[in-house]
Amino acid sequence: MSKTNTEGTSYTIAAVERDVGLSKDVLRVWERRYGFPTPARDGKGERLYPAEQVERLRLIKRLMDQGHRPGGLLTRTLAELQALPSRRAAATAGAAAEPGDGSADLLTLIQRHEKEAYLQALQQRLAREGLQRFVQDTVAPLARRVGLAWEEGRLQVFEEHLFTELTERVLQQAVAAVPGGGAPRVLLTTVPHEQHAMGLLMVEAVLALEGAHCISLGTQMPLVEITRAAVAHRADIVALSFSGAFPARQIAGLLQQLRALLPPATGLWAGGAGVRRVAATDGVLVLHTLEEAVAGVAAWRAEQA
Repeated sequence: MSKTNTEGTSYTIAAVERDVGLSKDVLRVWERRYGFPTPARDGKGERLYPAEQVERLRLIKRLMDQGHRPGGLLTRTLAELQALPSRRAAATAGAAAEPGDGSADLLTLIQRHEKEAYLQALQQRLAREGLQRFVQDTVAPLARRVGLAWEEGRLQVFEEHLFTELTERVLQQAVAAVPGGGAPRVLLTTVPHEQHAMGLLMVEAVLALEGAHCISLGTQMPLVEITRAAVAHRADIVALSFSGAFPARQIAGLLQQLRALLPPATGLWAGGAGVRRVAATDGVLVLHTLEEAVAGVAAWRAEQA
């Protein structure tokens, strides 16, 4: 059912679900994670979707059916979406996980709600692979696969939370067992409204194995508090993690603000899925892979020699 207001025709969330083929849960997740769609509200607080947004959602759904990933579609304008090729983007869809990495089996355990089996499988992989390979070859591709499944509505919110809770538990225990490091001293955190801690734990594990001294503040720290903490802990580097859910258009500005606040001698690193399309920023090292974080430590030490 649609409703008509002064701005034209609008559609209820039930109508969008029925006509477009996207579930209510997916629409709400996209609204929260990507800032689109942006429904209005009626007198009872129910969502109302303008016709132009519904048309854009229909096109997004068609492109998803052809193999495009939602995360690469929701930030595009209608004109940009219409210009995308209609062929199936198999390569894009397949980028969620490397073939043969075993992440599909682990995801299945989460979807079956087999908590103990999932934990056991993670612990076995950690023991077999060692912490560095475990992070790079198991956790990283699994996180990408989970993110894609959530975007496409194949994973419930509580299942994504279960994955996060259990995986972070294993990572925290593993990182705690790594002997304390020396230089550089790296302060790890996220900016306000970035709630995802998985990326922080992954980079902390890799840096700790390289002998860095890691100080984790957790998530959602105001920029001024990050600066104060960096001074108090005599941090050589401040490392921020941005997930793919964080609005990419805000990242460059936040990095510029923090760079201006930090002491000139304190390095600023930014990594995670969210920085893939972030332009180079003066005074900021943008890390696209965990291997680049390792290289960053080596480069920092070479500069200090």
